[in-house]
Amino acid sequence: MIVGIEGKIVKKEVTFIHVKTNAGLTYKINISLLCSVKIIHDEVSLHVSQIIREDQHSLYGFLDEKEQKVFDTLIKLNGIGPSTALAVCSTLSPNDFAQALATQNIDAFKMVSGIGPKSAKRILVELSDFSIHLSLESPLNASMLEASMALESLGFKKEMIKKALPSCTSLDTQGIIKEALQKLK
Repeated sequence: MIVGIEGKIVKKEVTFIHVKTNAGLTYKINISLLCSVKIIHDEVSLHVSQIIREDQHSLYGFLDEKEQKVFDTLIKLNGIGPSTALAVCSTLSPNDFAQALATQNIDAFKMVSGIGPKSAKRILVELSDFSIHLSLESPLNASMLEASMALESLGFKKEMIKKALPSCTSLDTQGIIKEALQKLK
């Protein structure tokens, strides 16, 4: 299984690139729009997800491991194929994805081409715990996540927590928990 690839870009389109390795092999690698914008040099090193089907073998490349994790998680869901997962990665950055899950933002997923209201709801339900596993860069997002886990450990239901947290204005975990407790009473 191919998990990474390094080489020179010999062809670049918006949704895929051709990478020639030092061994002389050239691979077609599908990429997200966000990844395409970040590729500015001729040399590239990508994390790769390989999908093998009866009728084709496809490679999907990512500059960021978090984006690859979003992709790999999405393709495991029933009814979400590689094209739709790549469309999500093209529309939402990994942090936006985690934030949309944490706040149950159905509209963020409906913005993605190929995802309607039913699919968006299913993604939110099936991946409700995903944001816990995705390390968030923003201190505010990390505080929200810590507050969410603390409230859950106090016995509050996830659905109630997800409704209370978005309206909290504190920046630190302790302040967010205090605000959320007032709203959850």
